[in-house]
Amino acid sequence: MFAKKRVELIIEKPAFKRACRILEDAGVKGYTAFSAFAGYGANMRWQRGTDLSASRDMIMIVSVMDDDLIAAVVHDFENLIGAHIGLLSVSDVSVIRDEKF
Repeated sequence: MFAKKRVELIIEKPAFKRACRILEDAGVKGYTAFSAFAGYGANMRWQRGTDLSASRDMIMIVSVMDDDLIAAVVHDFENLIGAHIGLLSVSDVSVIRDEKF
């Protein structure tokens, strides 16, 4: 098993492409994105599709990477979240195929 970092970002749909570019520019080998259906935070509920324009829909991006990429990715994600609704978490994980990450 190999130690890595798992980065999870939940961000508004309009910021999705910028978030992906941050990961790609940092040299991350991959990520997966999911549509977030609903949630609760800041004392309010939200649900996908309640805004006719879909501009408030949320996307979750998950990526696993080496420690040496974390600082740049987190810094750029913090700047992105500053302009949008978002949540960033980083956790320690173990993977079996080191070369994939």
